[in-house]
Amino acid sequence: GDPLPSSTMASWPHRMKYMAREFFSSLLSKGGEEKTLVNYDTLNEVTEDGAEIKPTPLQSWQRQLQRAQGCCRGGCQITKRYSIALLSSLGFLISFGIRCNMGVAIIQMTENTTSHLEHHLRAAPEFDWTPGTIGLVDSSFFWGYLVTQIPGGYLASRHAANKIFGVAIGTSAFLNMFIPGACKVHYGLVMLVRILQGLVEGVTYPACHGIWRYWAPPLERSRLATISFCGSYAGAVVGMPLSGILTEGLGWESCFYVYGAMGMLWSIMWWFLSYEKPADCPSISEEEKIYIETTLRESGVTVIKEGKTPWKAFLTSMPVYAIIVA
Repeated sequence: GDPLPSSTMASWPHRMKYMAREFFSSLLSKGGEEKTLVNYDTLNEVTEDGAEIKPTPLQSWQRQLQRAQGCCRGGCQITKRYSIALLSSLGFLISFGIRCNMGVAIIQMTENTTSHLEHHLRAAPEFDWTPGTIGLVDSSFFWGYLVTQIPGGYLASRHAANKIFGVAIGTSAFLNMFIPGACKVHYGLVMLVRILQGLVEGVTYPACHGIWRYWAPPLERSRLATISFCGSYAGAVVGMPLSGILTEGLGWESCFYVYGAMGMLWSIMWWFLSYEKPADCPSISEEEKIYIETTLRESGVTVIKEGKTPWKAFLTSMPVYAIIVA
């Protein structure tokens, strides 16, 4: 490129801008025969005599950046991949809120209440559950949750991951509405319902990873996945106080019904608004679809090789055990 003008030598921001421009220019122009994630985005122009005018590396980079940000001629709007990320984040928010319901409601379910009769007697709790029983009810969700982690990954790799994700949260929300009735029958029935909830919710994380296999361009994968998984932490932040407000204002049963209804409504929305691949989505822009499919194809992400699962290599891999220990 041109040498750095002497007038800009004293200006640190200008020097940084120049260095960044030169870096990306050299990066994109390196290896003319080499395939990169942006080679397809040349948008070459043709002169009157038919000669082709290729854009400079900097122009190619700028066009790539516009495409990545989802900009269009009429202005900026949220792209389909980011709408799926936000919607899946909302699903995780509801899912983790469901887990908070029992922990909050059980306080009112098992506490002594003051009777407003003439002598202000202390009334017995509605459910005379021991601390051991409460511990079993609380932990039973994770008995099922533990079991379906690996099978969930297998299912997400063989079937439409978006459908598995939506059905899992919708089913858990539906089961949540049975918990108040189960509590009045026997705590063992409550444990059964919560085990079933854990079983179906155990596939949500693997399924969400399966969604981004087709929807996340390589340079945006961590950002999109983070947006999705942030909903799980937000779910605990929102779920605890909201469950408490509902329990105090409408009774302990209300948090189960409200979260159950929200989860089922979300599941219906997700079923009609999400798609397994960009090619299946009728509402995605042609520009975004080409961008996602091309970047995935050129990075080799969507290439799935048939073969046996290398279990021996997994079980003898030190990095695998390092991750497990961590």
